[in-house]
Amino acid sequence: MIEGFLDALAAERGAAANTLAAYRRDLSLYIDFLRRLNSNPLEAGDVEIRRFQASGAAAQLSADTVARRLSAIRQFHKYLYTEGLRGDDPTVALEGPKRRRPLPKVLSEAEVERLIHVAREGLDDPERAPRERLAAWRLACLIELLYASGLRVSELVALPRSTARSKEPLIPIRGKGDKDRLAPLSGPAREAMKRYRACLEEVSPGLAASPWLFPSDSESGHLTRQAFARDLKTAAAAAGIAAERVSPHVLRHAFASHLLQNGADLRVVQDLLGHSDISTTQIYTHVLDERAKAMVRDLHPLADKGD
Repeated sequence: MIEGFLDALAAERGAAANTLAAYRRDLSLYIDFLRRLNSNPLEAGDVEIRRFQASGAAAQLSADTVARRLSAIRQFHKYLYTEGLRGDDPTVALEGPKRRRPLPKVLSEAEVERLIHVAREGLDDPERAPRERLAAWRLACLIELLYASGLRVSELVALPRSTARSKEPLIPIRGKGDKDRLAPLSGPAREAMKRYRACLEEVSPGLAASPWLFPSDSESGHLTRQAFARDLKTAAAAAGIAAERVSPHVLRHAFASHLLQNGADLRVVQDLLGHSDISTTQIYTHVLDERAKAMVRDLHPLADKGD
């Protein structure tokens, strides 16, 4: 039943692999719990589902995790009902825990500049071992690209080798849910790609022949998200920034927040980030609070100019 549901989710909504894996984990836990109650998804009612939710709260899981599990169960039971596998949906009357959406972590422009500066230090030092120099150029290129484009980390590490040859200010991206969009590519990011690729071809010509921009010996053939996140935290520490404040997603946040702070339109930022719903992008508008107050103070005809 789980596999049928996941197949439908992938086919109808274009759900990403990570999303499907999360649903599989949550639903497997749910079905294991029902088995212990001598029940199953075709017989369980709202009482069993409430007990499953209560078990998560008792285990001190976060409200976000409990809510995510309930969302997976809701969609699963809706699938069972619409497919005619059972005649009712026991989740209709259930309410999830209230969640307060947290503000994204954001680095200041000065902190991002410091991070880039640290990543670029000693790149052309002839005393550095070739492999070490290649790793340094790769990290510098990744940081430049991520901050310039606002890509999701999964999109960044899986960029094709052809991206390095682009001379356009925008590059095509196949994003979440197989949706296409254009992402910006700055001059410094393009130069960083050129220098990184030249170093890669010099140090490891065999690896450079890979179809990926950031090839590696991983199962996918390209750099993993985890490896980039680890290297990024090391660079953050060297830049005097607390490691827990920095991640690939934080640089994506910085891209969006700094654009808005400098006057970009929210709808444009939505398109650049690949958000299907503008409410997702609106989480970044906290950076506009002071600017909005100043604009009302300075421009509104009834504003008190003395404040």
